[in-house]
Amino acid sequence: MHAKTDSEVTSIAPSSPTRSPRRPVYYVQSPSRDSHDGEKTTTSLHSTPVLSPMGSPPHSPSSVGRHSRESSSSRFSGSLKPGSRKVTPNDGTRRGGRHKTCDVIEEEGLLEDEDDAKGLPRRCYVLVFILAFFLLFSFFALILWGASRNQKPEITMKSITFENFFIQAGTDASSVPTDMTTLNATVQMTFRNTGTFFGVHVSSTPLDLSYYQLTLASGNINNFYQRRKSQRNLHVVVMGSKVPLYGGGASLSGTSGKTNNQPVPLALGFTVRSRAYVLGKLVKPKFYANVQCSVVMDVTKLGKPVSLKKACQYN
Repeated sequence: MHAKTDSEVTSIAPSSPTRSPRRPVYYVQSPSRDSHDGEKTTTSLHSTPVLSPMGSPPHSPSSVGRHSRESSSSRFSGSLKPGSRKVTPNDGTRRGGRHKTCDVIEEEGLLEDEDDAKGLPRRCYVLVFILAFFLLFSFFALILWGASRNQKPEITMKSITFENFFIQAGTDASSVPTDMTTLNATVQMTFRNTGTFFGVHVSSTPLDLSYYQLTLASGNINNFYQRRKSQRNLHVVVMGSKVPLYGGGASLSGTSGKTNNQPVPLALGFTVRSRAYVLGKLVKPKFYANVQCSVVMDVTKLGKPVSLKKACQYN
């Protein structure tokens, strides 16, 4: 048996039953004993630990594996420089895995934040589009309404021609005797649509030709449609047949069946309604024109037109 070398003593020392903190083990190999001592060192490394006489419990396979790992790692501890740190192969994997896990979690959090940030506007696109369209459409309709209000139709009264006028005795529907008057006249006027981008539908109230509060004749204007930037001449027949005077026409007639030669003041009044459909039924401005004319009927000049250009007021 060869004497135990220092390397064998140091290799057996850690297998003692004491549980003191393990220290790094350094192996020293003599240059002169490369072949012989190398075999002993190898034998000592692979040898099983010696049991103490006191019957210390044998080490488990895990402890043997731990000793082998420590012994194998201690071989390289001598080559580490002072201040350097031992790095195990699993450190990079563990740290790299942790960093990758953290990066994945952070990226998922960023993606969730981006989805939350982008999800709200996407859900509101339809509502915003509808609201914007409604606002733009309302603004456009308001512009059209404002522009159409300044383009009011114009009515110009030209003349009135009295065809006949006479008073005769008669009875009303209740057989009450009274004077009865008959009047026929023709009113000429011009209606002009000043709208540049819309037409108008025109209607009117009856044209009343009255003597103070007594209506002697009336006429109607037929409904019509007038295109944009156009005009038309209207001829309206105003007539009254056997209208009872009930004593109110005493100044109109001197004797029954005849009229005196005094001028008769009359009033002509009516209202014209115009409606334009600028944007369907959403924008439909209405226009009203109230016409009031004062005319004097000269019974000696029946059949001759009487000018109304300066005798009418337009409201």
